Amino acid sequence: MRDMFNQVLTVVNGIIWHNVVILLLLAVGILFTIWSKFGQVRALSHGFKIIRGDFDSEKGDGAISHFQALSAALSATVGVGNIGGTALAISMGGPGALFWMWIVGLLGMALKTVEVTVTMLYRKKEGDQVLGGPMWVVDQGLKDIFPSFRSVAKFVAGLFCITLLIATFTGGLFFQAWNAANITQQFFGIPGWIVGLILAVIVGSVILGGIQRIGTVAGKIVPFMCTIYMLAALYAIGVHSAKIPSLIQEIFSSAFSSSSAQGAFLGGTFGAIFSIGMQRAFFSSEAGQGSSPIAHAAVKTDEPVREGVVAGLEPFIDTIVVCTLTGLVILLSGVWNRAADYSFESQPIFEQVAAADSDSKTWRLGDCQLPERSDREWVDADRIFVIATIQSEEQPLQQQVTGVISIEDGKRNVEWQEVASETQPVVQSEGFFIAYDGAALAAAAFNRSGDGLGKWLVTVATWLFGISTMISWSYYGEQGVTYLFGRHSVLIYRLLFCLAIFLSCVGLVQSRTELTNLSNLGTGVMLWVNIPITLLFAPVAMRHYHAYFAKSEESLDDERHSA
Repeated sequence: MRDMFNQVLTVVNGIIWHNVVILLLLAVGILFTIWSKFGQVRALSHGFKIIRGDFDSEKGDGAISHFQALSAALSATVGVGNIGGTALAISMGGPGALFWMWIVGLLGMALKTVEVTVTMLYRKKEGDQVLGGPMWVVDQGLKDIFPSFRSVAKFVAGLFCITLLIATFTGGLFFQAWNAANITQQFFGIPGWIVGLILAVIVGSVILGGIQRIGTVAGKIVPFMCTIYMLAALYAIGVHSAKIPSLIQEIFSSAFSSSSAQGAFLGGTFGAIFSIGMQRAFFSSEAGQGSSPIAHAAVKTDEPVREGVVAGLEPFIDTIVVCTLTGLVILLSGVWNRAADYSFESQPIFEQVAAADSDSKTWRLGDCQLPERSDREWVDADRIFVIATIQSEEQPLQQQVTGVISIEDGKRNVEWQEVASETQPVVQSEGFFIAYDGAALAAAAFNRSGDGLGKWLVTVATWLFGISTMISWSYYGEQGVTYLFGRHSVLIYRLLFCLAIFLSCVGLVQSRTELTNLSNLGTGVMLWVNIPITLLFAPVAMRHYHAYFAKSEESLDDERHSA
């Protein structure tokens, strides 16, 4: 059943993330870049002035400051996606994937500016709350453009909320909690159920306080952890600084060509590198998804464009800065294409599995001696893999074959995944690899620059970033639930959210493939709904945008001094 579910997700994601779709997303980013007259520059200049308080005032609806809104939005974007997501991109796409992440980061700055400006123009006040997001943009704005399309507006707004909830539980929750549980078990041997229980309690205690508590917590966690993480990354990069020139050349050259298999890296075609880099960058930055506008909508301001400009900083900080640092650490360390961690005592052989269906053949690795682990004892649910060559109809393919370790009466057993092949697969690698998936791969890379650096730094960063991301995404999902079912459903939603955190740490998500498929699904469905909404209302946003910047510098200075 699980294999079938993953196969269905793979097919669906193949449609959602077809290269034609990705090219269209890039075209929208280019359009908004030109339309905003390279709004990326204004975000980096005017945006920083706004968040440092040059234009703060007591006017306007809202509950939090520009800095708190940016922190709340960044707490959802700067997180495990930057660590685990970047690691996944490189482990699956190689150095070239980082180049395409940069492209999304730059174009995403313009996308974020436009989508947040649109939300700010159509946000809605209910009592002491200010509500915003694409669902309210459609609900409030479509009737202005097409007055007779009220039912259509409700349908589209509801559809967006459904995609929002899918993304909330996949990328916003499963990805974060799974990585925290995985890295904690990988380096400390702590069972997933303990991690899940602790995470659920911490997140639950924060989200019960609403957006103001989320903004306050995010405003403390994100800047602190970003600073510590970036300083450590710069140190790790400095240790391998002699390799930087050749690595930069490799990033650019491999972005436009296929990569050959090396050690733990399976290699990839240009199309796969392009697609993987784009998917991970859109997931990490959330550009075009319509999620972060929900956090920005709570800002206290009477100038909608200002918050749009501030939002343009998100992809820069998230992708251009943090993802780049993570990517360089991983690539410079060589952990992504490392040789086998442990050599075979004897070459393992695939044995055919007896099956009722005689039309297909399934294989599984036979018994093999597992060596002692050098850093700690093996524990239940530890994962290893080998590289195997599988003969397909067209050409031989290399595949990771994963084994899950179980301990029974002091004896180590390995349950290997089954492999479907008409011919007997052959083990290609010279030994076992420890399955450093997601954030664990980044931690292993940091460890190569300083003994224990990754073990402690990345584990702590994964926990803090994961917690901050989950609390922000819980708020996003909460707004979707509020629109669909009303405020009375929020408590039930919060309890389900905390339960899902626990379940995702105890086997609800079991592999990197499942995790990637789920997060890609959540990101993809949101982009499919939100990009058309943003395009429809972009003319209104751009009129306000250009009118705002048409003001003379003197008038902006006057407003700043009178604030």
